[in-house]
Order: sequence, then structure tokens, then C-alpha cells
Amino acid sequence: MIPGVRGLLSFRCMPRRGKFITFEGLDGTGKSTQMRKLAAALREAGHEVVETREPGGTATGEKIRKVLLDSGTAALDARAEMALMFASRAQHIAEVIEPGLASGRIVLCDRFTDSTEAYQGSGRRLGSDAVRALHRVLCGNLQPDLTLLLDSDPHASVQRARRRNEHALKNGPRGQDENRFEQETRAFFARVREGFAAIAKREPTRVVTVDARGTPAQTHAKITDVVRRKFKL
Repeated sequence: MIPGVRGLLSFRCMPRRGKFITFEGLDGTGKSTQMRKLAAALREAGHEVVETREPGGTATGEKIRKVLLDSGTAALDARAEMALMFASRAQHIAEVIEPGLASGRIVLCDRFTDSTEAYQGSGRRLGSDAVRALHRVLCGNLQPDLTLLLDSDPHASVQRARRRNEHALKNGPRGQDENRFEQETRAFFARVREGFAAIAKREPTRVVTVDARGTPAQTHAKITDVVRRKFKL
């Protein structure tokens, strides 16, 4: 074999890096539903897809999720809360997100660092600088290729999330309590929404705000149009 050809062939056989798409917004805006719908559409089009979520996504992350979302940990300090979010995320990147991207898959994630900036940075008033600094150090500054920010009436979204979580608490697995954030005030969620809006304004090429006030089918149509145009699928 001609010198260098083996390396060239190996390079050509390497899979092209995948795409990283995140879903953001207040709870109750339909992020999980829309992620499932997009995953199904992408798979139907022949793409390999990884679906995951934060906090969570790994065995370790799911344990951290329980601490973060259980209403029994209401007294958790805001700084400890942010640190746990990043602990879950660092493991998630190492175990799920980076391997998926390296193998050429499209990774869809329900929440990523934008949520930490909105909830802990703005909602808890810890500031964006602290969140972004931790992201650079602990996450290698990994950035989504596209972020879909689902926006709807904040009061209606939070009420929807509360009803969903209360139903899960009564009818789901024993001890499944994810109502901690839903106990926050309207002022808290107003700050979170403003935090998301500030991120979208700062990074318009990455973050696309999607009006999620319509039916799930209408929102899905908007999302598929954005994804198709962004990646020329």
C-alpha cells in the first residue's frame, strides 16, 4: 500500500460528527413532547438519534435529578443546586452526549446549560458569569448546534407542569416527586423567562425562539421547519 493511503482511508471511514440540538424553556411548554416528535421525524428520515435529558441522562445523573427536583430538598442552597446541575451535566457529556456526537448521531437533549443560566443564573440571581465560567471549565465549553427555545404563557406553563407532576406523584413510581421548582413564585419564573430571552438575544445564530402557544402539531411543524432549514435536511 502506498504510504499514507492507509491513514487516508481510515480518515474517510471516520463518521462525520453528529449534531447537538437542545430544547429549552419553562416547564410545561411541551419540550419533552416536541423532542419525541422531532426524534420520530428524524428517524423516519433515516437519521440515527439519541434522546436524553437534564438533569439526568445517566445512572449518576438520575440520582442527582432526584435530589434537585424532589420537593423534600426545598432548603438546598442555590450554589449547591448549581453545582449539582453541573455535576450531572459533566457526567452526561462524558457518557452520552460526546459519544453520540462522535458516532455521527443527532443528539436531542431536553435542557442543557441554558437552563442553568436561566434558572440558577437569573431565577436564583447567581448571575450568568458564574454559570458560563463553570460551563467552560466543567463542560469543555460544548455548545449546541441549535437550541429550540419554546415560549408560551408562563403562568399557564407552570400550572400545566404542576398538574403533571402532581399526577406523577400520585400515580407514578413510589417516591417520584419532581415538584420542587414548581413551588417557586411567579416572580421567580418571570426572571427565568427573562433569562432565556436574554440568552436568545445574545446568541441569535444558535437559539431560535418557537411560539409554543398553539397545538402540539402546530409547534412540531414550526420546529421541523427550523431544523430542516438550519441543517438542510
